[in-house]
This record gives sequence, C-alpha cells and structure tokens, in this order.
Amino acid sequence: TLVFSHGLLWSGRMFAHQVAHFKKYYRVVTYDHRGQGQSSAPADGYDMETVYTDGVALIEGLKLGPCHFAGLSMGGFIGMRLAARRPDLLRSLILMETAADPEPTENHGRYRLLTKVLRWIGIWAVVKPTMKIMFSQTFLHDPTRRAERTYWETELKANNPTAIAKATEGVITRLGVLDELAAITLPTLIVVGDEDVATVPDKARTIQQHIAGSRLVIIPQAGHSSSVEQPTAVNKAIDDFLQIKHRQA
Repeated sequence: TLVFSHGLLWSGRMFAHQVAHFKKYYRVVTYDHRGQGQSSAPADGYDMETVYTDGVALIEGLKLGPCHFAGLSMGGFIGMRLAARRPDLLRSLILMETAADPEPTENHGRYRLLTKVLRWIGIWAVVKPTMKIMFSQTFLHDPTRRAERTYWETELKANNPTAIAKATEGVITRLGVLDELAAITLPTLIVVGDEDVATVPDKARTIQQHIAGSRLVIIPQAGHSSSVEQPTAVNKAIDDFLQIKHRQA
C-alpha cells in the first residue's frame, strides 16, 4: 500500500496524477486531514500531535501497514512522526516540500493575518497571495496552464474558513522534530521543488543530513506543490526510489 498525505489548504486531490500512475503497482490511498477536503471539521484537535494520531488511526484502522507513506508539507510533518515513533507501520518514507523545524517566527504574523482575512472577509480575499506561496512562478505564469490554476483557485475557495484557520494555527504552532530524525532508519526519499518559497530547498537538505541513508531529489521548475506542478518528475522520483528499495529487499 502507498499512502499519500496532503498539505495544508488542499486535499488528497493534489495527488491525482500519482494515484493514476501508481495504482497500476500499488494499493493507493489518499486521505483528507480533519477540517479539509471531504473530512469532517470537529471543534478541536487541529494541533499536529493530534493530526499525527489521526494518521496512526487511519493506518491501523484500515489495516494499511506496513505501507509506503508519502507526505507533502503538512503530510510530511505526519510522516516524520510516524517514521520516528511508529516504524512498524511503515515500509518507507517519502517527504515532499516539508520541514523538520518549527515554523519560523517571522512567518507567524503573516499566516495569522491571512487566517483573519479569510474568516472575516472570505477565502476569496486570500486566494492570490496563497497561490504565490503554494505554486512556483513557473507554474503561475505558464499560459498553457491557466485552466489548472483556475481549478486550484476553486479548490482553495471551497475550504471551510473556520476549520482552515484552526488547521493553519496547528501548523504555525507545531513543535519541531529535528531531534527525532536520527531515530528514522526506514528508506527515505526527500523531494523538493527548486522554486519552493514555503519550505525552501535548504530545509530539505537539513532533513537529509539528519536521516541516515536518505536521498534528496530536487524537482526543477516546481514550488510547494510539486505533485501538481511537475507530476511526471515526481512520479519518476518516487518510482525510482521504490524500485531501488525493492531490489535491495
């Protein structure tokens, strides 16, 4: 089984290209975090430790483990916790556009301002600045991908403002897990777009330095949503990683 865990503000739909490709070889599962996508929006439980336990409950409840786990951004926060604390549930770890350290303090004000705007004015008011964080300049200015940009803008607008504000606060206030990475002994692939401004490539390099034997792939012309922006390159990176692991096994 190959499980995909999405980033903040999105849903499992951001892995549509990966599902289409990998379903030929694996049982592929995507899931939506609480308050996002098709999942319910409970009153609380949006802190990263609780969202991590949601991931554990999903894998155990559906008997998915041991599985290959691919987490993008927020999904990567969960993946690192799983690999360090519950390696019995995983076969391998794939980290995409994520970071092991806490959210930089200088970002707190900006993200909280965005959540205030979306709660009091509406999500439509933050779509443009959010797209600049989530996607590369290459993607945003490619005239042939206008329809894709419109689709993802529509996905953003479909979010529940109250739930997204809580999920964002959970991401902002998360604790770092850098000191836990040495405990990860599973085969690990780290993927990052070279135009990612939310979790810059240096954050991926830091993770690689702390997980023994991990490999890093930098995706050209991709930002914080490489699975959408450069799906062919992302699929190849994952496919190569899984094939290498299988040969070694």
